[in-house]
Order: sequence, then structure tokens, then C-alpha cells
Amino acid sequence: MNRRLAAIFSAVLLVVAGCAAPVADPDAAGAGATAGDGTADTAADWSWPDDPPTDRLGWEDGYWYNESIAVDQSDGLDDSEMEAFVARTMARVEVVRELEFEESVPVEVVSRAEYRNESDESTDPVHGDWNDQVWEALLLVGEDRTIDEVFDELYGGVVLGYYDPSEGRIVVVSDDDRPTIDRRTLAHELVHAAQDQQFGLDGSPSTQDAQLAHGGLVEGDARYVDGLYEARCEADWDCVPQPSSSGAGGGSVDYPVFLVIYTPYSEGPTFVSDLRDRGGWAAVDAAYADRPTSTEQVLHPNRYPDERPVAVTVEDRSSAAWTRYDTDPVADAVGEASIFATFWKHRAVDRTGLQQDPGAYSPYNYTAEPSAGWAGDAVVPYRPASDGTSEANPHERGYVWRTVWDTEADAEQFERAYVNDTLRLSLNASVAGEDTYRVDDGPFADAYRVTRDGDTVTVVNAPTVAQLDEIHERS
Repeated sequence: MNRRLAAIFSAVLLVVAGCAAPVADPDAAGAGATAGDGTADTAADWSWPDDPPTDRLGWEDGYWYNESIAVDQSDGLDDSEMEAFVARTMARVEVVRELEFEESVPVEVVSRAEYRNESDESTDPVHGDWNDQVWEALLLVGEDRTIDEVFDELYGGVVLGYYDPSEGRIVVVSDDDRPTIDRRTLAHELVHAAQDQQFGLDGSPSTQDAQLAHGGLVEGDARYVDGLYEARCEADWDCVPQPSSSGAGGGSVDYPVFLVIYTPYSEGPTFVSDLRDRGGWAAVDAAYADRPTSTEQVLHPNRYPDERPVAVTVEDRSSAAWTRYDTDPVADAVGEASIFATFWKHRAVDRTGLQQDPGAYSPYNYTAEPSAGWAGDAVVPYRPASDGTSEANPHERGYVWRTVWDTEADAEQFERAYVNDTLRLSLNASVAGEDTYRVDDGPFADAYRVTRDGDTVTVVNAPTVAQLDEIHERS
């Protein structure tokens, strides 16, 4: 299980970058004819626009969704402005998403320096070492770095806010000395709060691919809604103007790794839009009880929910000199989106096809022929049997990565892209034997054995050619 990635999708993040009088009776528009529990409101002494006697869609904490509020962010938000801004945004999210909040959501604004300090976390060294091999198997993060170092650099600069399910609160990261909030960020994180209150966001799947897939629903829902919210601001709502500084705080970004963790934010909105086209918001709500299990389903919504990933196993054929990690599980699955990022990094796919049309729900296109036929995979990292921690030489590591494809032709296409375009052309690997290659220089300097059996491709990695059989004896 990729714990750092799981934590990211538990403390969800956003990477993106007022005031009109009430205009219509929400009951007449069907937005508030019933109480929050679905029963008819029979209070005879209440009439809109007064506060209703019971909760309803489009009203939260004393504010209607189309109510005028006085909020000026030019000098920062004071407590009363924050209260009005959050409450009316909650009411508007209810109208757009047709989902009721069950309770108020605390919102805190912190500086980027405070966020970086709070987000520093230590990783279990054994799991961290195991996870480094997973990202090395993808040929995305080599032996000169750890994935935690890459994540620390990436998230310190691009996070705009997050919702914490364990505390039921939202934290907005501000690059201004005075507390300000990007309205779209606020709407996005409030969607997460509504999701948590209605469906629950605690817990995470056990593999990288499944974590990204679950994120495709959760983040896709929030980004789809924040886009609809912003469209209403541009068309018919008077909204709080954006603060002068509402973008990310900069920082170093490893773009191919960013592509992996950005998958839910890019591809999720199209997935959610497809669900809504099938059966309205009820179909989106129902998906929380049967969440997507692979990025394949998120990238290709027509494959949800029926096309599930196949179970892939790797038999242990290592010598006494090598052992698997004592982790649960011992294997990870990286999935179609991560494989696409691998080939994108090493120019094994057409990189000009990444950017989508500006009007598309998804800004990027993650599909390419060498990765689109994915059916399942498993990565099993290995370490020398004498190493109990990650403090030993990080170069003395290896892995077995087995991928299964929809057809033999798909497997052949993956094998060609991996061997010819990635190992040999991008990493300058030389032939070192039957199905065996050696990369002499750089962060991926290792020996590789790549074999195909029908629709299955198995990659074995070791520090030297002689150690390939020690990690996974050739059958």
C-alpha cells in the first residue's frame, strides 16, 4: 500500500491555478420544498426569504444560496466575513451538487510556510524503501532520490487546500499574509466535506492504482462541481472576487510524477460527468458504494463498473540471498495511468497528445496505445536477506514487475515500448544476454530481464546481470 499516496487522498488537495439580492423563491424552484430529512415542512408561520425552521438544500447556517453578503478580501477576511463566505458557499454547493450538508464545516486559513511545516511527516523506513522500488519499477524515480523527497518538493508548492476527514475540517493554504480564500478552492473542499458526511471518506485501498481510482471518483466529483460552481459565478451569480494571489506557491515539480498523482483531478471530472449522464446525481451517489477499482475504469468510463482488474500473482523464486519486504501487502499494482506517465517521461508515446481541448472536463489525455490494453499488474520489491532496514546501500535492491494485458497484441505493444523506446533508446541500455539488458549509467543503472508469455510480460530488475536469477530464477 502506498501510504503517502493514501494520505494524500485522505487529506484531499486541489491543484488549480459579491453579492446579489435574492432573485427567486427557492421553494418555487424546487430547491427547498422539504426539510433536510425529506419530510414536508408544515410551519405555517414561515415564508421565504426568512430563515427556514428546518434545514434544506440551498440554505446553510443562516444564509441562502442567492443571498447578498458583504465580503471584501482586499484587506483579508475577518471572522464575520469568513462565516458568511463559508455558509453561502455551502448553500451554493448544495444547489449545484444536490447534496445536503449534515453539519457545519470549520474552515481554517494557514500560510504556505505553516502548511509545509505541518505536512512534514516521517515515513516508516522499511515501507519507504519498499515504495521507492515501486516508483523505480515505473522508471519514474531513480536511485538518486526517494519518492518522499519528490512528494515533499511537489506538494509544498502546489497544494491550495485540503479537507481532513479525521477532523471534519477544511484547511486553505494562502500565499497572502492576510487570510484570503480562492472561492473555487473553498467550493471544492466543501464538496469533500459533503461527501464525507454523506458517504464517508475514511479508509483507502491497498494499491497505488486503486487509490488513484478511488480518487478519480472523489476528486472528480469535487472538480466537476467546482467547475459548475465557477460557471454559475460567471453567468448568473454575484460571487466574492478572487484574492490577488490565488495560485499555487511555486516550487520544484517532477512533471511525470505529477502526472501520476494528478490523474484523479484530470480524468475524474470526465468520469463523473459520464456517470451523471447515465443516471443523474443519483448515479454519482451510488458509485460511492461501488467505487472504481482501477485507473483503467476512470480513464475509460465505459469500462466501469464491469471491467475489473485481473488478479496478478508473482511466485517467489528468489534465492536465499534475497527476500521480499515484510509489508502488507508485499506487492503493489501501479495501473494504466502510472504506466502512461512512464512512457510519457521516456518519450515512448506522442507527448504532443497530452493536452486536451481547453473546454474539456479533463485537461489531459492519459490514453496511449502502449498502456491502454492494461488488464492488471503486480510489483514485488526485493532486498538482500541481510538488510532489515533501508539504511543499507539503496543500489542493492531489485523487483519483479508482472503485467497482464487484454490481448497478446497489447502485451507485444507494451513490450516494444518498454524495451525499445524506454530501456534502449531513453536509458541507453545495452543487450547483455537473452531478453536481458544493462543500463550502465544514471539513476536507473541496473540489469533488466524482460520476457513475454502470451498476454503477460514480466520484468525482473537486479543490480547486476548475475543477480537477476537470484531475485527471480528464470523458469
